[in-house]
Amino acid sequence: MIDLLAAARRAAEAAYVPYSHFRVGAAVLAGGAVFSGCNVENASYGLTICAERNAIFAAVAAGHPRITAIALSCVDAAADAPPGSLMPCGACRQVMAEFGPPDLPVTIDRVGTMPLDALLPNAFRLT
Repeated sequence: MIDLLAAARRAAEAAYVPYSHFRVGAAVLAGGAVFSGCNVENASYGLTICAERNAIFAAVAAGHPRITAIALSCVDAAADAPPGSLMPCGACRQVMAEFGPPDLPVTIDRVGTMPLDALLPNAFRLT
């Protein structure tokens, strides 16, 4: 069994976050392989990339455009952080919808697992 959450936690350790100091890691399962990503910040903050998109794009770049599961971990979040502060951003949810099905299992560290369509109801889709 693949432990995506453990892979997401490990990925967070590589995050480049000199501005927010808020490391996030993600791991996706695609094509039977695990692809990890971390958030990478930039002084021009709009150029920052989230961990979830980093992991998904790594899978796509490796030839696996359909993801079957994703996990993410905000390792620097306070122990008493509310679930809303641990959730993926809207941009990441939309990218998940592009490369995963509505019932894509999304595991969020310290929150649980839910289908993507619970996180992003009525997602924008061209297909």
